[in-house]
Amino acid sequence: MSLLHDLTNLDLSDSTEKVIAEYIWIGGSGIDMRSKARTLSGPVSDPSKLPKWNYDGSSTGQAPGKDSEVILYPQAIFRDPFRKGNNILVMCDTYTPAGEPIPTNKRSNAAKIFSHPDVIAEELWYGIEQEYTLLQKDVKWPVGWPIGGYPGPQGPYYCGIGADKAWGRDIVDAHYKACLYAGINISGINGEVMPGQWEFQVGPSVGISAADEIWIARYILERITEIAGVVLSFDPKPIQGDWNGAGAHTNYRKGKDILKTGGQHQTWTLTLLLQ
Repeated sequence: MSLLHDLTNLDLSDSTEKVIAEYIWIGGSGIDMRSKARTLSGPVSDPSKLPKWNYDGSSTGQAPGKDSEVILYPQAIFRDPFRKGNNILVMCDTYTPAGEPIPTNKRSNAAKIFSHPDVIAEELWYGIEQEYTLLQKDVKWPVGWPIGGYPGPQGPYYCGIGADKAWGRDIVDAHYKACLYAGINISGINGEVMPGQWEFQVGPSVGISAADEIWIARYILERITEIAGVVLSFDPKPIQGDWNGAGAHTNYRKGKDILKTGGQHQTWTLTLLLQ
C-alpha cells in the first residue's frame, strides 16, 4: 500500500513535461458526473487550446447505440488537487459529431445567454449554497447514525462540534482545501441541521463561471468520498420524516447594484441553466 501511495503521488514534473487532463462532463441523468483522462504534451491554461475529445454516449444515457459518439468541448480549466503538479481538471460540455449540442447539454444555451451584451452589462453575481448528505456505503444511511436507528432530535447538529454532533469533518475539510487548490471560489463550509449533512458555498462568481465552479466542486467532493469509502448524496430529502432536507440555494445580485448603491440583496431558489 505504501508503494501504491508513492506511485499515486508521483511528481511528473521531475521526469516529463507531459501532463494529465481529466475531462469532466454531466451524464444523461443531469445529476451524475463522468470523467476520463488523457495525456497532453505540456501545460495548458486556455481551454480553447485543448483538443476536443469523444466518448460513448450510449453508455451514459446520452446517445443511441447505433450512433453513440458524443464530442466533448473543453470549457473551463481547474488545477487538479488529486494529481497536483501541472495536471488539470477540465469542465466540458457535450455535442454531436456535427457540432450540435446534445439534449442534455444545458451549458451551451446558458453560455449564449450569459455572453449577450445586455447580460454582461448587468454583471450578474451568484453565490450558491450546496447542501449534501454523507451516507454509509453499504447501508445508504447517514454517517454517524446507528444502523437501522436514529440519532437524537435535530438542534445541536447545525454548525455543531464534537464527536456526538459532527460526522465526516475530515471529508469536508479535505474538500474545502481541494477546492481552494483547484482555483474554485469556495467561500465557506458548515455543518447542517441533520447530522451527517453539510454545506459548502461557492461564490460570489460572475455569470456562467458560477455553474462551472459548482459542478467541479461537486466532482471533487464525490472523488474525495470515493477515496473515503462514503457515498455522497444530493437527494433533496434523503431521510423521510422530520429531518432536514438538502438543496442548492442560489443568491443572486447585480454587480452594478453592488458597485453603485450597495444594492438590495436578493435570494432566489434558482434552477441554473446548467443542469
